Amino acid sequence: MSGILYFVPTPVGNLEDMTFRAVKVLKEVDYILCEDTRTSGILLKHYEISKPLRSYHLHNEHQATDKVVQDLENGQNIAIITDAGTPGISDPGYLLAKACADKNLEMICLPGATAFVPALVVSGLPNHDFYFAGFLPQKKGRQTKLKQLAEEKKTIILYESPHKINTTLEQIKEFFGEETKISLSREISKKFEETKRGTISELIDFSKSKTLKGEIVLVVNNS
Repeated sequence: MSGILYFVPTPVGNLEDMTFRAVKVLKEVDYILCEDTRTSGILLKHYEISKPLRSYHLHNEHQATDKVVQDLENGQNIAIITDAGTPGISDPGYLLAKACADKNLEMICLPGATAFVPALVVSGLPNHDFYFAGFLPQKKGRQTKLKQLAEEKKTIILYESPHKINTTLEQIKEFFGEETKISLSREISKKFEETKRGTISELIDFSKSKTLKGEIVLVVNNS
């Protein structure tokens, strides 16, 4: 009998965001796949979880996937976690999910933390119809993607890193227009969580006035 692959969300900030079910699953599986064993080790120690950790990240997921599928076929139950949030949402997990689907192996994804949902909710922008775009391409295809997003008449959600945020905001202004309303959330569920709302021009001024830290979620009103 084949095993089960569990996609287990982990806190994006506060460790107390971990669910009881997530802790229970991690304590019961045969081993846990994670992006960084050091980062995940802190989480597991906090919840007194002593299961083997195996590295599974963007640079080795192609090679590691076959072994994981084989272990599942041999009856092992396996969990995959990331450094923060839900596996497969702008993090490793999709390739493994596809491989398991192709083999008709059982998968269960626990509901839980992901950064864009709280950012969307507190943005005050329309949330009945939205487009989650994740991270923009680093270089090639970036402007093409922005042009495509500008044509989507929905609320657009983007992830961005602090060192690219000013460039991205300027590009949003160029492609979406200077009166576009936008919400910027950072450090979600952490001590210095912050959300700033306004026009794209106001958010550019805000971003340039201080050094932003932590992963950033942008919610753009394009509906």
